[in-house]
Amino acid sequence: MTLKALLKSAQQYIRASSSASTEEALIDARLLLQQALGVNHAWLIAHMNDVLTYAQSEAFQQLLSRRLAGEPIAYILEMREFYGLPLKTTPATLIPRPDTETLVEAALAKLPQGEALKVLDLGTGTGAVALAIAQNRPNAQVTAVDFSAEALSVAQENAQNLGLSRVRLMQSDWFSGLQGEKFDLIVSNPPYIAENDVHLKQGDLRFEPITALASGEDGLNDIRRIIQEAPNYLNPNGWLMLEHGYDQAERVAALLKQHGFSQINHAPDLAGIQRVTFGQSLRSC
Repeated sequence: MTLKALLKSAQQYIRASSSASTEEALIDARLLLQQALGVNHAWLIAHMNDVLTYAQSEAFQQLLSRRLAGEPIAYILEMREFYGLPLKTTPATLIPRPDTETLVEAALAKLPQGEALKVLDLGTGTGAVALAIAQNRPNAQVTAVDFSAEALSVAQENAQNLGLSRVRLMQSDWFSGLQGEKFDLIVSNPPYIAENDVHLKQGDLRFEPITALASGEDGLNDIRRIIQEAPNYLNPNGWLMLEHGYDQAERVAALLKQHGFSQINHAPDLAGIQRVTFGQSLRSC
């Protein structure tokens, strides 16, 4: 079987076993084949009429079987691109998603080039948000925390691979390890799915760490805690920015207002959904 025929067959299997579109299934099949062969997309295009060796076919079938069982492509490949950065991704971390790039864009809009402002990323996971900010604002002093030692190990490896070792990584349960510190901007993509949401048992979410996904009966437990404690860690006029669910923008805005934040606003994702809500703290605690 040629590579072209193999890709078509794999695409059909992936499409039949998942909710992936025809295009998404083809991309998955191509990425798996590139991984099995250790080649890039350009090589694959130039060798579509080649035939796999037995060993190559076995390697590809093993990867394909994992995908057909529902395992996320990011975990199989141990990599996901985020904001132009290649990031190592493991089952110890949430898979970085395009929606979260909205959080990075909102943060960069509040961080002027050349200023050494202090930034905190709460629940950093792979380090995606913190590293994207550090890459695009070299003068920013970025701290990233996570309660998971396994996740921090992944973030540390990503920081080293990207040459962004200046990012400070710490183990902390939200603010617990940051007593006495102040920041100009705090960002977070916290757990925000309701603990009984049926989506937790579907698709990629089945394989991701539940502690990075679910947060109480309405999904807002961690967001409430962050909003309540954040003013103690913000400089006057500092900003708090939170990613949240598709239907949580108004509730998050109300929580920000309740805790004294002003200039409250939202940022939409690529689908036009209000994905990030932010506010400014005027308190000096």
